[in-house]
Amino acid sequence: IAKELDKKSIPYMIIGGQAVLLYGEPRLTKDIDITLGIDIDKLDELLNITKKIGLLPLPEDTKKFVEKTYVLPEIDTNTSIRIDFIFSQTSYEKQAIKRSSKINIKNISVKFASLEDIIIHKIFAGRPRDIEDVKSIIIKNPGFDKVYIRKWLKEFDIVSSEKN
Repeated sequence: IAKELDKKSIPYMIIGGQAVLLYGEPRLTKDIDITLGIDIDKLDELLNITKKIGLLPLPEDTKKFVEKTYVLPEIDTNTSIRIDFIFSQTSYEKQAIKRSSKINIKNISVKFASLEDIIIHKIFAGRPRDIEDVKSIIIKNPGFDKVYIRKWLKEFDIVSSEKN
């Protein structure tokens, strides 16, 4: 997936459980979450890429589903692993993609969200599993950028408050 996204110059970063494996405690994760630095107007291009590598969209009406959720859920036909492609909508997500780190996996450069951005994503999601992930990341990586995290969490709080 990473190789094909890079070939087509589609900015991306791995988030979620796969990124937690990189920074925190190992745990079972059944899917791969990929935030994309493109808008949904590039859906057809993404579908061409994913079809080429053996992924199938899960929703019957893919376009309608993506327009409503900004997520393209797909399944790998060989491994049955689910991959969620998330179209970025905010300046924060676009900046987080730029801050991503390249990690070499089996001679392929794969971009993972920074540990600070994983912490932000997990706090924002706020489920018990996410909070446990945050704790494990902080314990294993005490030198993280607290100022960056506070800045974005404060901004999200303001944005969330304005919506209410």
